[in-house]
Amino acid sequence: MDILIFATNNQHKVDEVKNILGDRFKISSLKEAGIDIDIPEPHDNLEENAREKSSVIYNLTGKNCFSEDTGLEVAALNGAPGVKSARYAGDNADSEANINKLLNEMSSKNNREARFRTVISLIHNGQEHQFEGICNGIILDARKGGSGFGYDSVFVPEGSNKSFAEMEMKEKSLFSHRKKAMANLIEFLLHIY
Repeated sequence: MDILIFATNNQHKVDEVKNILGDRFKISSLKEAGIDIDIPEPHDNLEENAREKSSVIYNLTGKNCFSEDTGLEVAALNGAPGVKSARYAGDNADSEANINKLLNEMSSKNNREARFRTVISLIHNGQEHQFEGICNGIILDARKGGSGFGYDSVFVPEGSNKSFAEMEMKEKSLFSHRKKAMANLIEFLLHIY
């Protein structure tokens, strides 16, 4: 099968997706494909942002590709940070600043329910297909663990007592929203190849 281009510059996501896929499919990051661009995420929902990224790469290369957009949706914050998860504390904020803002906003909230939601946009032979994965859980009141990235240190998935940042990649993938979305993508790819 062809190499699928994964339209991301985030090496953590590339590593996680390659771990999920194993050797079933060959994927290449933007860097590995020799593409050095930063694709904007101008839309107010995950679906449109995922489509934006895959469309830009497909139009640039003409090659089958996929992208994903993921948001942390917190019930007590009406779904925030959601689509703005990576820029929650501002356009140039890092994960630490984003977590600080989240913990501050949650300090007076009793409802700690949250979910990670991933939307994958695959463009295959010019046609777009979308796949979703959801991981329900809770927001902690302080960081736990030193692995992972993003909000992993303050999110405990349903069915576990560990934060994502306390888990090895293999354990995290048992719960992962990204893995659930990738499973739907893999099922589709296995059907057409």
